[in-house]
Amino acid sequence: MLFLGLLYGIYTTVVIYGVGMMLEKMFPHREIPLYTSFISSAGVEEVIKYIFLVLLIWKNGNFNEPLDGIVYSVFVSLGFAWIENIIYVTHPVMGGYGTAFSRAFLSVPGHALFGVQMGYYLGLAKFYGGKKNLCLAFIMPYLAHALYNYFLLEKSWFYWIPFWVLEVWLWWSALRHIKALVRISPFRE
Repeated sequence: MLFLGLLYGIYTTVVIYGVGMMLEKMFPHREIPLYTSFISSAGVEEVIKYIFLVLLIWKNGNFNEPLDGIVYSVFVSLGFAWIENIIYVTHPVMGGYGTAFSRAFLSVPGHALFGVQMGYYLGLAKFYGGKKNLCLAFIMPYLAHALYNYFLLEKSWFYWIPFWVLEVWLWWSALRHIKALVRISPFRE
């Protein structure tokens, strides 16, 4: 299942790229931080990852406790981040060592942290029900991802302040969510 999660994440890259190209043809734009962050980046990526994650695990017997939602979601997210990073690092204009370094410390952990948000609420939805949790499984990683990108794309140094506040919150929240699901695990010894 973990290997399948990575494969699903890799395949999301192809779908996300296709949807992104379609959006670019329909709504051509220059790098507009608000549009790029909330629509063409986080919007497309999180919708596709959510769909693929649900298709992978929702009816799978291996999804047998809430914590599995986080585990599988992080694997899908890292499969996507792996291919996305290869694309960025080898890009003739945006690529190089600086890109590899910054993406290793910001983008890869960022995608994993967005995956924790998605998986936490998906695990709660599966085992404790509630349409609210199903909605939060998309809304929380989407908002975190969109804000993350927005703060990084804005040119003013001022946006580094809310970026680092968000970064700290994502780590704190991820650790809290993992701890909460370990506490209620039926397999806890």
